[in-house]
Amino acid sequence: MKYLSLTLAVMAAPVTGLAETHNAVITDIVDGHILPRFETLATRTRSLSSAARTDCDPTSDTLRSAYGTAFDAWVSASHLRFGPTEVDDRAFALAFWPDSRGATPRALSTLLADQDPIATSVEDYTQVSIAARGFYAMEFLLYDKALMEEGDANYHCQLVQTISADIAATSQSILEDWETRYKITMQAPFLDGVYRSDEEVLQEMFKSLSTGLQFTSESRLGRPLGTFDRPRPTRAEARRSSRSAKHVDLSLQSLQDLATRLAGNNGDISTRLNASFDRPLSQLATLDDPTFARIAEPQSRLKIEIIQQSIQDIRSLVRDELGPTLGVAAGFNSLDGD
Repeated sequence: MKYLSLTLAVMAAPVTGLAETHNAVITDIVDGHILPRFETLATRTRSLSSAARTDCDPTSDTLRSAYGTAFDAWVSASHLRFGPTEVDDRAFALAFWPDSRGATPRALSTLLADQDPIATSVEDYTQVSIAARGFYAMEFLLYDKALMEEGDANYHCQLVQTISADIAATSQSILEDWETRYKITMQAPFLDGVYRSDEEVLQEMFKSLSTGLQFTSESRLGRPLGTFDRPRPTRAEARRSSRSAKHVDLSLQSLQDLATRLAGNNGDISTRLNASFDRPLSQLATLDDPTFARIAEPQSRLKIEIIQQSIQDIRSLVRDELGPTLGVAAGFNSLDGD
């Protein structure tokens, strides 16, 4: 009987150890990666709303600076597309892009032309088209020459203030949901819960990493790259505010943090992940083309294609080595289509 007990204990030890390792990784990611990003987002969007109330002039340096730092915070958290960010389409309310049909400028033009009173109430404004909300709508109002000057100046000011307040309220709601409920949901999965095991939680986190890399490669870089015969520089993300390359950089830095935390105490994979992320980050630093405007020039295009290939190499490493180590796979996501 003593031998049987000893045998069972030895067999159970690896399973228990693995469960403890998974739980430690989850706790580290929730407390060290997720919550700080949404705390920063809530803080910076409050500052943006305050700046808009003080000075709503679209050319205001203070307002544009507050907008930029708040947008930085969103991009750094934008890969976390599950749980509180998906409630009431909050992620889309903060960031409706790509906008292949030009819905955002059309929606804003209509509001400005009609001087729609819905913009006088932050609560009511949540009912407008999602294309007229969030950071990309703000970018048009602050940086697009036509929309900066369109309509009545007082109404334009009201719209800037309401959209910034809406951004702040949405960001605060995301943070509160994480702090009061969702962090517990992820750290303590149970049979009838959203997540039934640590493995399902890790699957969600791994999917965020994988999808974040895919989005940066295929949308942030792939859209302006277009084809060799038909490059599309005007499809670059946030080009009006000269943020296109910066978004790639911010995204990669944030995804690098998530990847190395997922690797946990696996030093070999962690080292190789860091090296693979450092490569495109270094390449971006020498690009000197913040909006990918020179993408039609052979040398500039080649540099961006090399960055894209470096990100593809990260995706392969994540899929083929990090995933199996965790016992998870990326699965399907909204970028994969039907």
